[in-house]
Amino acid sequence: MKILQNSSDPIYKQISSQLRDDILSGRIKGGEALPSIRSLARDLKISVITTMKAYEELTTEGLIVSAQGKGYFVNSLDSRLIAEQHQRRVEESLSDAIHSAKIAGITLSDMHETLDTLWKLDS
Repeated sequence: MKILQNSSDPIYKQISSQLRDDILSGRIKGGEALPSIRSLARDLKISVITTMKAYEELTTEGLIVSAQGKGYFVNSLDSRLIAEQHQRRVEESLSDAIHSAKIAGITLSDMHETLDTLWKLDS
């Protein structure tokens, strides 16, 4: 896991984002244990509170669960929940893009063309 000190994203957001990506992509499987809060904090040389905040965010989203006395585990997700999580992330990203486009004066037609081009490049 890489933490960028000069990022505009808070450290806990960087952690939760990387773990979210790993969970939703299947790199971390359902039922798999996550590092303990203390060990992750120690490895990343950050506060335990920061790590706890990242885990709490993922718990709220339903991606991980806490087992009393055992730690945190990836929630076994069904395909519907994974698709819903991806849909939410797409909507957030597109909302950010729309906001930036409006500021830059980019038309909806230009946005469609850009999206179409990017879609084809990623195929």
